[in-house]
Amino acid sequence: MDPDASLPLPTLFLSHGSPMIALDPGAAGRFMRRLGRTLDAEFGRPRALLMISAHTLAREPVLLAAPGHHAVYDFGGFDPALTTLRYDARGEPGVAGRAAALLQSAGLPVHRVDQGGLDHGIWTALRHVYPDADVPVLPLAWPPDWSPRQLFALGAALAPLACEGVLVVGSGSITHNLGRVFAGGLRPAVDRPATPESAAFRDWFATRGAAADWPALLDYRAQAPHGVLMHPTDEHLLPFYAAAGAGVPPDAPGAPGTAGATPGPALRVHASFTHGELGMDAYAFGLQAPRLAAALATADTAETATATPAAGSAGQPSPGQG
Repeated sequence: MDPDASLPLPTLFLSHGSPMIALDPGAAGRFMRRLGRTLDAEFGRPRALLMISAHTLAREPVLLAAPGHHAVYDFGGFDPALTTLRYDARGEPGVAGRAAALLQSAGLPVHRVDQGGLDHGIWTALRHVYPDADVPVLPLAWPPDWSPRQLFALGAALAPLACEGVLVVGSGSITHNLGRVFAGGLRPAVDRPATPESAAFRDWFATRGAAADWPALLDYRAQAPHGVLMHPTDEHLLPFYAAAGAGVPPDAPGAPGTAGATPGPALRVHASFTHGELGMDAYAFGLQAPRLAAALATADTAETATATPAAGSAGQPSPGQG
């Protein structure tokens, strides 16, 4: 089944966690596998994936329009087996041209290069979502010094892509304070209980997201509990706002391609954590987000009913979340 051009795809924010999720999927990796199957069943295989990752950054937006991509091992100190894994995906230069035109129409700077490569925030997640690497990928580098509102406007400029079979995905982390993760040593316990600060921040985000309280979400550093503590720098959360903007229907009230457009709720479709601090939550945006959330809940219930306990954990599930 091909995506229906009249039916916009949802847009997504995924918490990619440690590179070790590629070897030890845990709750979050199992969710990502379920996500790929559910997207295909509900909406058809996407034409391409436009990826906005916390690890592909530039001074101005840059589209990596290579005809093909490979996994980049942009990390150190992890299991050497990670560098034996491959994720060779086709690029999508045609979508790069369309995305560049949309950004230019919105008055945003954009560059296009015929270079490729998928950082670990992209390939370790896609290894579970689309394990056969059979969906073309277009990474979009972005400026980490932009504000949440600017990232939202970047995503809003790309919103027409959701009606053209392109799945826009932000990859980052709902909480990201590595100083706290490694405070007890370089090998923190993966199954450490969630800290109160991390849990409070994640719960606040889910509640404000469900209520579509975008004034609060866009001002999270001032309004969220422990906002600055959970994100000493916010490059791992900013892809959330780009994905949210991309989920705004192009004909929504407000100026197209700007943060003035009116978004709907941000629906948390997965909640888990690892190392007590690192949230692995995922969110869906757009008109089709409720449909995706319902389908994922059904798939989770069916999987839970038939699955045996899995060994290892790259994410402990939060109560009541799949």
